[in-house]
Order: sequence, then structure tokens, then C-alpha cells
Amino acid sequence: MEWSRLGAEIPVDRAQRVGRLLLLAALVGVLAGLGAALFELAVSGIKYGLLDGLAGYRPPAADGDHPLFGHTDQSLRPWMLALLPVVGGLLGGILVYGFAPDADGPGTEAAIDAYHHRRGLIRGRVPLVKTLASALTLGTGGSAGREGPIALVGAGIGSLLARVLRLGVRERRMLMVAGMAAGIGAIFRAPLAAALFSAEVLYREMDMEFEIIVPSVISSIVAFSTFTLMFGAQPLFATPGFSFDDPRALLPYTLLALACAAGAWSFARVFKTVKHVFHRLPVPLMLKPALGGLVVGAFALLAPETIGSGYGFIQQAFSAELSLGLLLMLTAGKMVTTSFTVGSGQSGGVFGPAVVIGGGIGGLVALASQAVMPGISPAPGAFIMVGMAGFFSGAANTPLSSIIMVSEMTGNYRLLVPAMWVCVISFLLVRRSTLYPGQAARRSASPVHLGEMMQEVLEGLSVSDAMRLAEDPLVVVHAGTPLRELAERFSTTHHACFPVVDPNGRMVGVVDDDALRVALCTEGIGDFVVAHDLVEKAPVLYADETLNVAIHKMVTSAHDELVVVERTDSERPVGALSRRDVIAAYDHQIHAVLDDTASTLRAFG
Repeated sequence: MEWSRLGAEIPVDRAQRVGRLLLLAALVGVLAGLGAALFELAVSGIKYGLLDGLAGYRPPAADGDHPLFGHTDQSLRPWMLALLPVVGGLLGGILVYGFAPDADGPGTEAAIDAYHHRRGLIRGRVPLVKTLASALTLGTGGSAGREGPIALVGAGIGSLLARVLRLGVRERRMLMVAGMAAGIGAIFRAPLAAALFSAEVLYREMDMEFEIIVPSVISSIVAFSTFTLMFGAQPLFATPGFSFDDPRALLPYTLLALACAAGAWSFARVFKTVKHVFHRLPVPLMLKPALGGLVVGAFALLAPETIGSGYGFIQQAFSAELSLGLLLMLTAGKMVTTSFTVGSGQSGGVFGPAVVIGGGIGGLVALASQAVMPGISPAPGAFIMVGMAGFFSGAANTPLSSIIMVSEMTGNYRLLVPAMWVCVISFLLVRRSTLYPGQAARRSASPVHLGEMMQEVLEGLSVSDAMRLAEDPLVVVHAGTPLRELAERFSTTHHACFPVVDPNGRMVGVVDDDALRVALCTEGIGDFVVAHDLVEKAPVLYADETLNVAIHKMVTSAHDELVVVERTDSERPVGALSRRDVIAAYDHQIHAVLDDTASTLRAFG
């Protein structure tokens, strides 16, 4: 193909827009990667000073999640361990509700809401407040994850950059989601899964925002590279060489899918109930996170394994080092502590705890499966790994990204078949429940795409298309038409304006019903006013213009009806178009499409 022909087929302005967007996505990736590094340092520093230094609590860590500052010599002090979640909740509550109330809770939910309902706008202070408040939550033993905080931090960076550069709403939304992907991809060392997750988590059903996948991949890769330059690219978990070799194993994996679905539904219900109770609690907002910390502190005394991230216990479970009792404690206790941590308003995510809960469910099903079906049951660690993906798939309605996320977090892609099986079944069984209630049902239900869908339909219809459906014929009045005759003509039609013509039939302007009402209500002028006295200038429409252009002209000119003229003679009126006519044409087109779809479906049986 010749270069000149290629240039003609790819418009230069479109190529420039795409290139600019990808360049900005890379810039968001750099900033989000640095933000993730700052967040990692803040969490590790507070853990070192408080959980380790004051309480002497040193839970096991995942192989890729070693503490950055080592350990202190402090012996375990259970009373301090129980007190720290309260202190963290109190300080975090003061910080969040005093400076940025929209930084409370999981974070991912706030990003979803900003995409659908806030035109991609996130206040500039939110990333900083979210970083500090989440570091306090995680560093004092709160049962929460890093996904939510870093998702909102990255989304805030993308939104802020778009505002600084004065980009449009569409590009701001795209950079916001790209920032969310960048943050998650960096902190979990899972760039592909993060890009898919950010596009998928916006919707409750199996739908995703396809146009943001490419910029999200770019930003996620750049953020991952920036973060791993400082902290290494080792996967979060180290796992043995689990693989899927026996198709009969899909039977016990089906039991795992059912267990993950039941667990995901239960977790969503518990989380929703606790959040609702705290929402209605008649105490100041700043104190609610501290009250949630009281419950977490009580668990710290009775079952310290249920606080903090819990990643280390899942790492041990991969080597079959956990007992039945500890698996039960991790599964049930983690649901409660996470619900009271995040549901009370503390700043933290739910993905990390969901991974631990899912792993616990996988371990429990593995023990049961080996007792009932010893011949075809895979290794317990394989159940744990697939359970991590299956549980979050059902709890968050993100089947595709959950499969890839756990694969990247463990560095093991040889369990994709059972992971797909479990994730899809879990998703299908639990899709009416979710940890993210702000998810839209599907793209067509999002306010973002409702407007886009209407615009697309209006762009496909012309003014002449709508005129053919209009019921009232054009009414033209002469400049000398008396006021009383004008009133009679308006009363016999649905028109909101009439074109006014001179003796040569040339349009001199329009008279609308507003001007007529003012004239009729003014005493003493009824016998003297004619149409020419009420004339005003108004935009005109051309028959070949789209209805989208017509609506824009109506809105900007504050006229509900405009006169249509010939393209070759702008003073020769040929019709009129009202908002009602536009709506009627839109409705007719939608029903025509639906009828065509129904006919096609009937033709295929």
C-alpha cells in the first residue's frame, strides 16, 4: 500500500488524538507507579512503627511481600494489638471526613461512581488523603486490601491530569480509568489483569468498557515498570508447579465453584449489612471508623490471623501448612473483620481480603474433596489458587480479570482451564449481589452511554427524515398579518413559531408563541400590531443537517422550534422542526431497530 493512500485512509486528526491519548496514558502510568511506590512505603513504614514496633505483631508474609524495613525486637503485646485498629480508625476518620469525605470506604466504588455519574471528576486532594488514610488503616491492622486505595489514587491522578490539560469529558474518563488500572497493575504486579479489571468492574453483568482497554494496558505496563524498578517484579505469591492434567478434576472444581458462589453471596450480604448499620448509626462520621476498629481489635485478641492482609497465611496454605480450624477462621473471621473495617468507613480495599477468603474456601473444599474423591482431586494448593479467583469473580462480578489477576499474582498460568470454569460458574450464580453497588448493570444502562446512544441515533437521522414524520404542514405568514389573525393561526396548529415573509416571499425572520403571548397581554396595542412588529432573528436548519445539529441549535438559541430553509437559498422557508418532531423521529428509529431485531430473531427460530 502506498504511503499517500495510507495517509488518506487514516485521518491525521484522529491519529493525533489517539497518539496524544496513549502518550497521556503513559504519563498517568509513571505518576501512578510513583504513587503506588509512595503508598507501599507509607504502609510498610506505619506497619514497622506500630504493628511491629509497638504491638510486636509479625504475621507471616507472602514471598513477594516482604517488609521493607525489617523487624523490631518488640515482644507481642496483645492489648496494644487490640488498641491499634481503634487508633487507626480514629485518625483515618479525622483525616478522611475532615478533608475529603469522598475518600472513605473501598476506593474502587468511588472511582466507579466518578466514571458513571461525575464526568470522571475526582478532587485533587483525594489521592493524597486516600494514601495517608489507607496507610493508617493497613498499618494498624485493619482487615482491608490495597486494591481500593491505589485504584482511587491512580484514578485521581488521571482525573487531575485531564483537568490540568483541560481535556474533554470523554478523555478525562478514559485517563481516570487508565489511572485506576495503573495503580492496581503496579501494586499487585499484574498489569494485564489490572487493565481488564478496570474495564470490567464498571458493570455488573458480563460487559466491559472496551475503548479504555488499550490506554489502560499502556498505563498499567508503565506503572508496573516504574514500581518494579524500585521493588522488584517478583509475583506476590510463590506457588508450586500446579497444573491441570485430568479433565475429571472439573467435578471437584465444580464443587469449589458452588462454594465460592455461596461464600461470595454471604460476604456481599454481610458487608452490605454492616455498612448499612454504620450508615444509620447516630454518631459523628469521624467516630464511626474507630467503632469499626473496636470490633477488629476484639478479633485481634481472639484470632489475630483475621486482621491485617492475611497474605502470609495463604502463602503457607500453598504448602499445606494450615489446619482445618485455621482455614475456617480465615474464611469466616476475615468476612467479619473486613466488613467492620471497610464498612465502618475506614479507607481500604476489599480485593485483598477477598483473595484470602477465597483461598480459605479453596482449602476447605480441597480437604472435603480429598476425603470424598481422592482419586481425581488436585493438590490442595491448586484449589486454593483457583478459589482465590472464583471467590472474587462472584463477589465483584469480574470473571475475566479475576482469572488473569490470580495467575499474574502467583506467576502460574497452568490452571487457566479450572480457573475459567470456577470463575464463570461463580459469576453466573452471584451476579445480582456485588461488593460494588455502584456498578451499572450494563453499558446501555450507564448514564455515560445513554447520552452516547442518543447522540449516535440522532447523528444517523437528518432534518428531512424528521420532517417526513411531522404532522403539521408549514405555516407561513406575511409581514402585514394582524395580531388577531396570528393568534387564530397559532391556536389551530402545534407550531411554536411561524416564518414571516415579505411580499416577495423572502423570509425576514420568525414570530414565536412567546412574542405572541407578550403582545396579547399588553393592553391597547392589539389593533396596531402586525407580524412584522414581532419578528426576531433565529437560527435556521437545513434539510441535510443531522438531528444532533438541530438539537444543538435549539438549545443554544433557546428556541423549541426552528425554520428549515433550502441550502441554496437561506431565505426560502421549506418547513419547520420542533423538539417534539425530533423526539418522534428518535422514537420511530428506535422502534424500527427493535422491530428489525425481533424479525431477525424470529427468522432464526
